[in-house]
Amino acid sequence: MDDRVSEALPPWELSRDNHPLIKERVKAAADALFHQIASGQYSYGTRLASERDLAKEFSLSRAAIRQVIDFLETYAVVKRQPNSGTFVNYVPPKNGFSIANAKTGESHLMDIRAIAETASPLEMNILCSIIEPEMVRIAALYMSVRDLANLRSVFDEIEKIVTDAELFAHLEKKFLMTIAEGTHNRLLITVYRIVTEVRRQPHWCATRVKSLTPERISDTQNRLKSLYMALENHDIESAVEFMKLVIAGAQDDLLNAR
Repeated sequence: MDDRVSEALPPWELSRDNHPLIKERVKAAADALFHQIASGQYSYGTRLASERDLAKEFSLSRAAIRQVIDFLETYAVVKRQPNSGTFVNYVPPKNGFSIANAKTGESHLMDIRAIAETASPLEMNILCSIIEPEMVRIAALYMSVRDLANLRSVFDEIEKIVTDAELFAHLEKKFLMTIAEGTHNRLLITVYRIVTEVRRQPHWCATRVKSLTPERISDTQNRLKSLYMALENHDIESAVEFMKLVIAGAQDDLLNAR
């Protein structure tokens, strides 16, 4: 077994900011399950044991196991498939994600957190203006019924929010990441995870939360609903236009909150 794989750090240890709030025993189970996945006990695309079996293995209730799965899904370690189970979505870092030093023979992982911490608002605006319209164009073509059901589930949670800016900001990121996953383009999904990591940084989170007044929450809900409906109808041009409105609204919010 590759020692670098067996010693892989959980993604929540690589990015300590904006973590979901969970109990210590739930996090301990998430750590243990992640290391089972990283060590190859569960390989990419395989289904996890049932909630009942996991509850027995970790001496937790099934409700607590659902919290473990929620936490792992937040970091894209696993992915739920309705009526099918929970599947591994994590690929242990190997040569494809390593940068080798020709002189020393050492290899190391790209430091995504360092990139995220130093990204400027201008860089972020330019990147999102390029990526997100094309992302929804591809998603409108390729999102399956299951993908749309997952997106609808996230939007239903978004639609319930009236004043909770922090929760809204979290679900907004999850909504857009779900669209990225709906493209079924692994390279695009990886790039968009970097965008999401930037948005998890404390200064980005604080600025976004500050901008989300109840009125702005309502406006953004309407834009996201229009975007969802365009994707559901596989209306490519409308999806692109509504995504541009979402981007413009987020940029305005960022400027007004500074």
